[in-house]
Amino acid sequence: MNHSIFAACIALFSAVAAAADCGGHGSPNTMLITPAWLSARLKDSNLAVLAVGDPKQYGEAHIPGSALVEMQEIATRGDLTLELPPVADLAATFAKKGVRDDSHIVLYMTKDQATQTARVYLTLDAMGFGARTSILDGGLPAWRSEGHPVTDEVPAVKPGAVTPCSQSDVITSFDYVRTHLKQPGVHIVDARDTQFYTGASASRNRAGHIPGAASIPFSSLTDEQGKLKPAQTLRQQFAAAGVKTGEHLVTYCHIGQQASLLYFAARYLGYDVQLYDGSWEEWARHPEQPVELTK
Repeated sequence: MNHSIFAACIALFSAVAAAADCGGHGSPNTMLITPAWLSARLKDSNLAVLAVGDPKQYGEAHIPGSALVEMQEIATRGDLTLELPPVADLAATFAKKGVRDDSHIVLYMTKDQATQTARVYLTLDAMGFGARTSILDGGLPAWRSEGHPVTDEVPAVKPGAVTPCSQSDVITSFDYVRTHLKQPGVHIVDARDTQFYTGASASRNRAGHIPGAASIPFSSLTDEQGKLKPAQTLRQQFAAAGVKTGEHLVTYCHIGQQASLLYFAARYLGYDVQLYDGSWEEWARHPEQPVELTK
């Protein structure tokens, strides 16, 4: 066989194999990791550690070997403030960060960017990398509090190769939401602060919430250290909001960032969940669509 043809066949086989391994979602055992877990594996060749947050914070101190991901790199600012870019663009972005098809990706916040970190997780989940992506619980503050090393040296990242396989069960649309209001088996959940849910404060010049939506504020999902609350506590919160086991959940917020943390928590608990990416920003643009106020 001609050498160039043989090389092309090998490349094609590798891409197909990677794509076949792509997809699915994480489990409670993989979605959230501890500083001790990461420290023991920090030098693993297939580990891709990504910091999420402010470049200044990253420049001052970050986990050795980690690259920085900024929100504008994984979001399209088009008609809406925060939208998922084309998957091919995302693949190129993460490849530049050193992610490969066989990578175990670890995300961590540099300070208090829990919702941003969850948005990056959701993005990777939509690309088919959710089952191989973890979030460091408590982020860099937790890492430092346990005495693990940090550095201000920016690593030379070797570009990877990313073969995504888009997942259709991560993002949902305006049309889906409007046609499933108060439908049995579908539960819409509002991740905004309570004042916006009730209508005490307006968002995007419109007050209230999507009809039938439950309220689980994103800020109620983490503790004072920025760590995700225990699963049992989260289950109680979901139950108190009226969410039932087996329901399909749709999370939303102002623009789709805060709701990403609620999406992560729901996946962590084993719910079938999607994020309404347009969120309240899109819903509020449609005066023909109803809203509810809570006294």
